[in-house]
Amino acid sequence: MSEDLSQPGNSKGVARVRVLALVFVFLLLVMGAATAGYYWLQYAFFAPGPAQTPIRVQVDQGASVRTVLTQLAGHGALANTRAVELYLRIHGRRPKVLAGMYEIPPRASAAQILELFEQGKVILEQLTVVEGSTFADFRRELDQHAAVTHTLTGKTPAEVMAAIGHTGENPEGRFFPDTYRFAAKTTDHDILLLAYNSMQKLLETAWPQHSPNLPFDTPYQALILASIVEKETGLAAERPRIAGVFVGRLRKGMRLQSDPTVIYGLGASYDGDIRTRDLVTDTPYNTYTRAGLPPTPIALPGRESILAALHPLDTGELYFVATASGDGGHHFSKTLEEHNAAVREYLTRLRRQETGPARPAGTVAPAARPGAHGAK
Repeated sequence: MSEDLSQPGNSKGVARVRVLALVFVFLLLVMGAATAGYYWLQYAFFAPGPAQTPIRVQVDQGASVRTVLTQLAGHGALANTRAVELYLRIHGRRPKVLAGMYEIPPRASAAQILELFEQGKVILEQLTVVEGSTFADFRRELDQHAAVTHTLTGKTPAEVMAAIGHTGENPEGRFFPDTYRFAAKTTDHDILLLAYNSMQKLLETAWPQHSPNLPFDTPYQALILASIVEKETGLAAERPRIAGVFVGRLRKGMRLQSDPTVIYGLGASYDGDIRTRDLVTDTPYNTYTRAGLPPTPIALPGRESILAALHPLDTGELYFVATASGDGGHHFSKTLEEHNAAVREYLTRLRRQETGPARPAGTVAPAARPGAHGAK
């Protein structure tokens, strides 16, 4: 016999069933909404972004994730910052955003962008310090670089050395010439310190392997000689030979008679030409009037010039003069007589040419001092 649910005694059962059905439907709706919301957040986080072209964004030191997301949206790299924030909160993620300039690729997702930030894949700026340039040249490059944060502008060389922790040291020659890559807003202090440490590391590594019986006994003296070698020739193959000439002259007590040292001593008064009066006017850097090495380096020498100073080629040669070919090369001689003959040949070739050969700025042509007893 079947039960009649329409009877008053069964009304409560019917109501209970209806409530349970409504709860079930509500839960289904909630679960559906939660699932849809989850997939929406997933899509907002991993879907390609709206940017059609690369976008550069500068992230400042200490910027919060919310600040960076707002910045990205302002540049058109993100479509929905709130969805990204909610996704990160639900998943308990707190990305570490490293400061610097970033380039956001076209259509990059929020996930890809935050990965760039966490890995610190910043755009690297660069600054090239040319071998043979001076410390003053290096500072000018730093001062003019728009991506460098300038903290040392206007300070004296002594103040700069104190700022990087090397009080009392003369800065000339102590910074390694190289191409330095760095994040935008890196300070001039940090770049200088990196260049200083690079030079120190090279000297500390190379000095213990130097050739025996050199006429100097400190890495700093080797640095001084290397700077002269750097300025005397632009040909890498000549550097050990040029170093050998100067080492030979030092051993014999001969003066180096190097024009680049004279030019350095002239400082701001040097106008592009070196004259006979400059060679006889005494300064601490005039190696025509003073014996031995000058008191400091005269430039920032590169690796090859440093190695040449530490491993000079011993040929017995004591003189060299520029060749008339214009390639920056030199003719080397063991005796003064041979050297003077080379000078005369050089002058003869010059007279035969309609125009004089190109030669390094500041180099004295032998015509200015025929029969000179110098190294050149």
